[in-house]
Amino acid sequence: MEEKVSDIQIIPIKPKDGLVGFASFVFNDNFYFGSIGIYTRPQGGFRLTYPTRKISNQNISIYHPINKNIANLIDQAIIKKFEEIVNASKD
Repeated sequence: MEEKVSDIQIIPIKPKDGLVGFASFVFNDNFYFGSIGIYTRPQGGFRLTYPTRKISNQNISIYHPINKNIANLIDQAIIKKFEEIVNASKD
């Protein structure tokens, strides 16, 4: 089965500490994922962060990709959509 990232929604925000937006998407037409942070990288480009919950003194991951290929697929799709939105707003 070929993995698919669809229904990508981007919410750009006023940049703060590298955070420039939030994203959500549907994976394989079956799972919705939201509250993904979009951050700038110091060397250029963007990176994604996935939601966590603080329990005691630990941050516990709510969800995140566990496979590098899937992580790359998600990164590329979301960052492409984010760049399209940002570039369109500059016109």
